[in-house]
Amino acid sequence: MPVVQEEPSPSHPEEIKSVFDLRVGKHITLQGSARITPAGVICTGIAVAAMTLALGYLASTTSRRGR
Repeated sequence: MPVVQEEPSPSHPEEIKSVFDLRVGKHITLQGSARITPAGVICTGIAVAAMTLALGYLASTTSRRGR
């Protein structure tokens, strides 16, 4: 059976790429890569801020119920 290689997807001109190797002991090696665009960074920041606000509201509500 022939091996078919996929063509790499076209990259965004402002794409941020990262490649890392993580070695744990002598026998375990993990390799990973990530890529993100500036719009992805902004969306991630908005999502983290929304979750932080929601968790803060829940924490304040829980402390009020305990009284």
